[in-house]
Amino acid sequence: MSTPTRRLTVAQALVRFLSVQYTERDGVRHRLIAGTWGIFGHGNVAGIGQALLEAGEQAMPFHQGRNEQAMVHAAVGHARQLDRLSAQAVTTSIGPGATNLVTGAALATINRIPVLLLPGDYFATRTADPLLQQLEHPTEADVSVNDTLRPVSRYFDRVTRPEALIPTALNAMRVLADPVETGAVTLALPQDVQAEAYDWPEEFFAERVWHVRRPAPDPVELAEALRAIRAAERPLIVAGGGVHHSRAEEALKALVDATGIPVASTQAGKGALRHDHPADLGGIGHTGTAVSDGIARSADLVIGVGTRYTDFTTASHTLFQNPDVRFVNLNIAAFDAHKLAARTLVCDARAGLTALLEGLADHRVGIEYEAEYRAGKASWEQVVEAAYSAEDDSNAPTQTQVLGALDAVVGDDDVVINAAGSLPGDLHKLWRARGRRQYHLEYGYSCMGYEIPASIGVQQAAPGTPVWALAGDGTYLMMPTEIVTAVQEGLPVNLVLLQNHGYASIGGLSETVGGERFGTAYRYRAADGTFSGAPLPVDLAANAGSLGMDVLRAKTIRELREALATARASDRPTCVYVETDTAGPAAPGAEAWWDVPVAETASREAAVQAREEYDRHTADRRRHL
Repeated sequence: MSTPTRRLTVAQALVRFLSVQYTERDGVRHRLIAGTWGIFGHGNVAGIGQALLEAGEQAMPFHQGRNEQAMVHAAVGHARQLDRLSAQAVTTSIGPGATNLVTGAALATINRIPVLLLPGDYFATRTADPLLQQLEHPTEADVSVNDTLRPVSRYFDRVTRPEALIPTALNAMRVLADPVETGAVTLALPQDVQAEAYDWPEEFFAERVWHVRRPAPDPVELAEALRAIRAAERPLIVAGGGVHHSRAEEALKALVDATGIPVASTQAGKGALRHDHPADLGGIGHTGTAVSDGIARSADLVIGVGTRYTDFTTASHTLFQNPDVRFVNLNIAAFDAHKLAARTLVCDARAGLTALLEGLADHRVGIEYEAEYRAGKASWEQVVEAAYSAEDDSNAPTQTQVLGALDAVVGDDDVVINAAGSLPGDLHKLWRARGRRQYHLEYGYSCMGYEIPASIGVQQAAPGTPVWALAGDGTYLMMPTEIVTAVQEGLPVNLVLLQNHGYASIGGLSETVGGERFGTAYRYRAADGTFSGAPLPVDLAANAGSLGMDVLRAKTIRELREALATARASDRPTCVYVETDTAGPAAPGAEAWWDVPVAETASREAAVQAREEYDRHTADRRRHL
């Protein structure tokens, strides 16, 4: 008896296959590939483009992008909002369309977020060799520009034969749906193969459900973790993005309520506890709060939950200063669980926290310790209030006062998105996260230009949710293109555009490391050759308006509050433009160090002094072995 088959092109078969893939966790199903972003060129228009047209919107929704990198950012925003249970695909032509994917792919993989990349490639048959935009390598004929995606992809394959699609498509879905392995997945598709027909087994197009497991902790590892926690006098939980991906917020709260162990959060983990929970100490590390970093310095046990321990979190390995400090790392990925020579608890975050709660049923931290961190939290709240408030609302706002105005407008379910510049530090220290997905910081790659496309992805994932993209002028100029997409799709994303005339974050960093703010201001070139002349006469608000956004200009704090309220109530993409007061009170300074190496020899005094300060800090670095 012959196996039933269906004759389709490779591209048609791939789109059909993707349309029937699902994830399932806790009994709830999601489409694994919820839609496809695309920009068409000769490398994909007659293959994937034709296949999407033939499949129709119900089988595979299509989203038209303006920049390939931005399309990946949008897909990342979508997947993160849906706890990595649903992803999107991105199709491009060959050449620059494909290489534009690299930055987005790196961002997705570093942040452990699933996205499927489908770049076109050269002819597998080499009948039109070399073709337009083909890279010709003199000694490796099978190399194409798509090979730049190999190091930033969790799975990569070039489909040079139709039948090869079957195993590689299944492997691609396996990686996308696996919470340990997930990231960017790349299937490079030679353009002649995309259009080639093949008799596909009907079984290939059957619905498949990829179960997203919640592995429980190993009993031996769990017993060791419980012993370590019970023995600790000053334990601290560091909540990372894995808490959110696992939907483990309630389990974390239950553990904290029962034990009194305080929680500090990474950029990805902020919001794991509501800001007003008495044990929530706010952000940790270089951009952390005074109370969080103070407790971290004296902690004798650090319990990492779903964190990668980047240099911002550990203050470049200078933060955890207790000579007896030890680590217990609860992470679904063994790679991350073993960091800092920790006792490991390799399991799902929610399953692990629940098991810890059961094993610590009669355990609570000391009264003095609890009183100490609560007093520190109350003190920091006064710092936040001072940063948010203004004596005269007829003045131009500082950046922190912009955050205060936004804090007064947003609801618990609003999503605030940021990625780069000086805003991540201010937000990590000051933002009062009220919902599990309200705080959306992409700080694994800290990619300028992420905010606007990511807001589109979040809006697609959660229709009706107010979404705020916060961007400085430097970030905005990197990638405003997807404003057009938001207008086209009728997505009421809100852009808060801050004009501060340059790279404010790097300008400040430059000053501290002896760079004297060189090359960081957006100003005319002066007579001495430096960019120290008058500010450039750019009108970013007019630019946003020209791309189709409604624009509200706010010159004062009072006008800013009104504009933000108007934007939140609007059903149109809206930009709130404000020129910040850069001379006013700045955000609270860094509470912990960040290692940015300083010139060891220099003739300029600023660099000499910066190096002396650098050497003082490096003395505090330690290896946790």
